[in-house]
Amino acid sequence: MPALTLREILALDPVRAAEPELLAGEGFLDRPVRWVHSSEVYEGANFLDGGELLLTNGFGLTDAGEEIRRRYVRELAARGATGLAVEVGRSLPHMPDEVKDEARRLGLPLLALHRVVPFVRITEAANRAIVARGLSGRSVVRPWGGDHTAALLADLADGQALNQPEVEARAALAGFQAGPGARLVGVSVQGARDAGIVERAVRALGGGGVLRAVFPGDVLALLALPGADGRAAVRPGIARDPVRAVQDAFRAAAEAGLTVAVGHAVAAGGGWQRWSETLRAARTTLELALTVPSAEPSADGGPLVTSSRALTLERELTRGGMDANRDRLSRLVQHRLGPLLAWQAAHPSDLTRTLEVHLRHGCSPTRTAALLHIGRQSLYQRLDRIESLLGVEIADPDLLGDLLTALCAHRIVRGAPATTQGLRTVA
Repeated sequence: MPALTLREILALDPVRAAEPELLAGEGFLDRPVRWVHSSEVYEGANFLDGGELLLTNGFGLTDAGEEIRRRYVRELAARGATGLAVEVGRSLPHMPDEVKDEARRLGLPLLALHRVVPFVRITEAANRAIVARGLSGRSVVRPWGGDHTAALLADLADGQALNQPEVEARAALAGFQAGPGARLVGVSVQGARDAGIVERAVRALGGGGVLRAVFPGDVLALLALPGADGRAAVRPGIARDPVRAVQDAFRAAAEAGLTVAVGHAVAAGGGWQRWSETLRAARTTLELALTVPSAEPSADGGPLVTSSRALTLERELTRGGMDANRDRLSRLVQHRLGPLLAWQAAHPSDLTRTLEVHLRHGCSPTRTAALLHIGRQSLYQRLDRIESLLGVEIADPDLLGDLLTALCAHRIVRGAPATTQGLRTVA
């Protein structure tokens, strides 16, 4: 299907409400419009890439000389603008003759807008129509067919080259709006046959905007959690820790056997790259949760719900893919944990997990023994053996990062198959 033309843009209700009058370029109304921009400065040509319709209130043309006005039209035409629409009657009493003359000479469609309509209404309607036409006319066959929501989520999760106006227009087309101050959290779920789990979690969170779609490997969702903007009460749990709130909601909504990975919280107004980051983090975290043995003893009977921050070490150690890091991680493990692993191979035991659980819980004997379901005396015996084999004091704070990194690397190397295609990379 061909792209939206200038003639079709002029037929949109917000544009018609502005009472446009065509002053030049009558023969070029069937040019395709790639995007609609607005600018209050006459240097607006500098921001164009070609194929745009530019809207301006004419303020920059009011006090400009004749040659400057002509040069402005020439620059627009040289940058490949599809047309120029100027609001007349406020800042600019009437369209200058030299602007009309130069537009006619260059074949640039020139419109005078005689009624004031907020440019945001025009650009929103036009760009949404452009995106809708572009999506419906794509020739590439994708697994999600004509599902606009799935297409947007896939592009964001894959880190496709996008721009903010396009993302916002496509999100609006899918019915997704994030309020002022909202935070976005990406979620990836493995084992669900439909998006019902997302709907239940959103209800548990008190509602909010959500994009969700079912893909061959997971259910992917982008949740908008309300911000404390003073317009509506925000649940305390969400205000304090949105990631934890989302995890709790999915624990309540998910059935046994499902694996849920939650990305980090990002500001909705931070740009589409941030939207992409939380979705990519969720998907990479899910892959790690399915591939790498957990550091914590598992809770039987329920879903596994984790987060990108809980697997920060795992994500950092596999940045760029498992295949690219396997040898480096193996050397790290052998350097720090070699004697412990050699003893453990000859004497079946669980010393590596004991050490990691102990370090992750602040070296608390009570907490570690409870999590491992052993007595404190048995724990002390294990810790003594570990210190003897490694020649270190476990309580030494200087060793905490070194030991935790090596233990995490050990789980990654032990869990990831040698023929892996490579774990996803997260920005």
